[in-house]
Amino acid sequence: MALSKIPSAGFQDNVKFRNIIINGDMSIAQRGTSETGISNTTGYFTCDRWRFLTSGTGTWTQSQSTDVPSGQGFANSIKLDCTTSNTQSSADYLMLNYNIEGQHIQYLKKGTSNAESLTVSFWTKSNKTGTYTFELDDTDNNRSISKTYTVDSANTWEKKTITIEGDTTGTLDNDNNKSLRFYFWFSAGSGYTSGTLQTSWQSTTDANRVSSSNVYLGDSTNDEVYITGVQLEAGTTASDFEFLPHDVNRRRCDRYFQRILSDSAYTAFGAGTVYSSTIAPTFIPYRLEMRSSPTFSVSNLTFTQGDASRAVTSVSSTNAGKSSLYIDLVCSSGMTVGRGGIVVASNNTGSYIQMDAELWL
Repeated sequence: MALSKIPSAGFQDNVKFRNIIINGDMSIAQRGTSETGISNTTGYFTCDRWRFLTSGTGTWTQSQSTDVPSGQGFANSIKLDCTTSNTQSSADYLMLNYNIEGQHIQYLKKGTSNAESLTVSFWTKSNKTGTYTFELDDTDNNRSISKTYTVDSANTWEKKTITIEGDTTGTLDNDNNKSLRFYFWFSAGSGYTSGTLQTSWQSTTDANRVSSSNVYLGDSTNDEVYITGVQLEAGTTASDFEFLPHDVNRRRCDRYFQRILSDSAYTAFGAGTVYSSTIAPTFIPYRLEMRSSPTFSVSNLTFTQGDASRAVTSVSSTNAGKSSLYIDLVCSSGMTVGRGGIVVASNNTGSYIQMDAELWL
């Protein structure tokens, strides 16, 4: 029997992982399900892989919501809710951002005569109708392109589809750093809207990034916006959203961020051997290899030697690799030198070790 030809990634509905976006259904939220008081800052707050940026647009709450489009198979969305309003100035912005590694998208052939077009599709809902801007940015070559979409009906889930032509200029670096990124612009001051919108690939100019008719979210505490079902794929048409098993989605997120939580007072995070009466060098394995050597933080840990336990008060030195963490835990005095022990949770709910290898810059 002749074997059927395997289709190229990104072009057929039966091809797995055609969606370039990880956690486009907003189902994974390791950092937590809600963050309040967000103002004039940049960060990853709730749903994994989604970075929120705001300046001068008031104060916001971000949450992993259960408000979703009916009958589409989604269980979660990301919600931005204005809690303190502000008047817009020229340098203000409010946006949701996603960053993509260069080595994951070499098949797009960007910078060649065969560069692939891209299509993004997503569901959105907002109290404010009007024009919104989607921007795709090539950070390796300082090139970008922007397209608009319209929210037609207030407080109604709507599906949007945008196609972006392939760019024959500027190849993407084949590495684990950020090469492509995109932004959903929800507010933009005149510093981003005063020029002519870049609807074709060009060198990035701030004044041309956002439509001059873009809505302004943030001038009222009624303002809110939801997004879910984000899919970015090669080609000029949008296929149905690619739902992945929860465990697969979670492991893909773990490449960028891992928070290892305690599920009981007996949760063990790692093991070590006491170096002095107050220092215990400790080895902690990750769930899987991360994108790069991460930054990390710990909370509410205890180092236990048999029936004797010492609270971890700080960390004095580290050696964080892509697969494991080797740290010197500083504990209250009285530990037995040369004796082994394990790192456990000091309480049932507030103990964790987290590693961050996200694409920040």
